[in-house]
Amino acid sequence: MNDHSLAFLKRLLATPGPSGDEVAVGRIWRHEAETFADRVYADVRGSSYAVLEGGSPRVLLAGHIDEIGVMVSSIDDDGFLWFSPIGGWDPQVLVGQRVRLAGRAGDVIGVIGKKPIHQMKSDEREKASKIEDLWIDIGVTSRAEARELVRVGATGVIDAPIYELPGGRIVSRSIDDRIGAFTVLEALRLLKHDRPHATVAAVATSQEEITFAGAHTAAFSFEPQVAIAVDVTFATDHPNADRRQYGNVRLGGGPVLSRGSANSLVVYDMLMAIAEREGIPYSIQVNPRYTGTDADAIHLSRGGVATAVISIPNRYMHSPNEMIALSDVEYAARLIAAFVRSLTPETSFIPI
Repeated sequence: MNDHSLAFLKRLLATPGPSGDEVAVGRIWRHEAETFADRVYADVRGSSYAVLEGGSPRVLLAGHIDEIGVMVSSIDDDGFLWFSPIGGWDPQVLVGQRVRLAGRAGDVIGVIGKKPIHQMKSDEREKASKIEDLWIDIGVTSRAEARELVRVGATGVIDAPIYELPGGRIVSRSIDDRIGAFTVLEALRLLKHDRPHATVAAVATSQEEITFAGAHTAAFSFEPQVAIAVDVTFATDHPNADRRQYGNVRLGGGPVLSRGSANSLVVYDMLMAIAEREGIPYSIQVNPRYTGTDADAIHLSRGGVATAVISIPNRYMHSPNEMIALSDVEYAARLIAAFVRSLTPETSFIPI
């Protein structure tokens, strides 16, 4: 990955953007898109669009830009903040973490607190933490002091830095799915230099972790005939992974193609053939019921959209230190670009 794209990715990952509050990170994504896309805009649900104008078919490339986070639900007399989760947290991950909250006059740093183990009874030590037993300490001593800094309804994310590791790997919060929003824009960048016949929109969709709102509105308004949702999926190259259930998915093994459920068999077969032709490594995961991605909303839009899911292998999902291999991102962008270039007005997505 070149230095420019890597720096752009780091800006995306560093910027807070929990579901429903994607404004700041969406602005960064659009600013980058404006350097090469024909048209860039946002919609009322907070999704961002970058379009290369062309002919038919119309292609939607979706990667959600939101991340899981927290929302302040109340402030007690001593100034401690109680909170609700935004998206699916394992509460054990939250204990002792620093959080960055969107305050009244800027970011506010807090710490997620819990009764110390030294004060727990033996049966308490065996119980898993629950979010309703955790609080955020921002260092104040009263409700009045806290209210000067944050409001009820303020959102926040884990305050975790980005690190580059050996072997072209990175760890960060928000990889799910800031990396998908990044990948679809990088695919569009490749298409800009070798333009396809199709009209293509890369969309950084909003609220995937809670409502699929961005996917619903993007698919309805853009009216694509075909779409690819780019998300992360569980890597299985770590201890205790169940490869019989979740497949052999490895960091550095290339993108993951999803089979079943919301996925078009026609597009799935096309992607496999193109990957093999282009020498792009890939693996397969099955989703016979639902994908848990934007594809679940997109494929049902209007009269139906031929939809596929391409995923980036990810370790430690929904944690402050998600891990991916950058080579998988580059392979995914190449595969998407090659797929879009293969489309013509005569391409049929009807499985017959």
